Amino acid sequence: MPPLTNLPPITRLSNKIIRILGCNPGPMTLQGTNTYLIGTGRRRLLIDSGEAKTGELYTKLLNNVLCEENATIAHMLITHWHSDHIGGVESVRGLLKKLFPEDEQPIVWKLPRALHDNEKSENEMSVQWQPLKDEQVVEIEGAKLQVKYTPGHTSDHVCLLLQDENALFSGDCILGEGTTVFEDLHEYMLSLKKILKMEPKTIYPGHGPVLDDPLPHIHYYIQHRQQREAEILHTLEQQEDNQLLTDIDIVKRIYKGTSEDLLLAASYTVRHHLSKLQKEGKVYQNEDSGWHVVKGKL
Repeated sequence: MPPLTNLPPITRLSNKIIRILGCNPGPMTLQGTNTYLIGTGRRRLLIDSGEAKTGELYTKLLNNVLCEENATIAHMLITHWHSDHIGGVESVRGLLKKLFPEDEQPIVWKLPRALHDNEKSENEMSVQWQPLKDEQVVEIEGAKLQVKYTPGHTSDHVCLLLQDENALFSGDCILGEGTTVFEDLHEYMLSLKKILKMEPKTIYPGHGPVLDDPLPHIHYYIQHRQQREAEILHTLEQQEDNQLLTDIDIVKRIYKGTSEDLLLAASYTVRHHLSKLQKEGKVYQNEDSGWHVVKGKL
């Protein structure tokens, strides 16, 4: 993997957007979670909050920005339930109580998880948040943000469209560098195609640098998954009638020469592809865990 782009802890991206890194760099978070302070007036909106374990470092940066801008936070919009996005909410609230003890606390917004996804993280249970709705508009001085439901990475994932600039805050659906993980590939591909139809001029991702020409990046994401899917289907088509191909058998054929450590990660991806293909009626799994192509569906 090529080295990551260097991102400063604080960057003014436009007259209404300031990016503040979550101070939590790592293999999954890249340079750290991108949080965004939005608006031009005193009452601003914050997209995502970083995570709890680096909350002290993050709120020092946020404090500097709020003091310099003579601003507070009226709304916090959380793109999804992962701890590096929702985990810093209480740290931010604590900072605002200290800075502005007479002010009301910000409204925290998050889309509920899908009905079939009834798990709740510790952060979701401890943070008091209001339910977002698809296409809802949250407005502050200088900006209107429209909610775009984009499940796949998680069942509660949203992107946020800055309407007057046709710019999209993409959360973890699209990253500035590399590719993302997902809970449901079928839903994720539909979300990518939904974003592609929107033709955003700019994408502000949850991790990594800004994408000023995002359409080729989105096309790459879609083509990358389609190529992997084609490889899986080709592998299944080549098997003999009495041959048993399990998840791991498919992984080992597609990822030849890959180390055992990386095979585990690859098997995660292949299982999601198989689940998507099964939903689409293109493959099925028999009682002995073997996978087969549905004849006449390809």
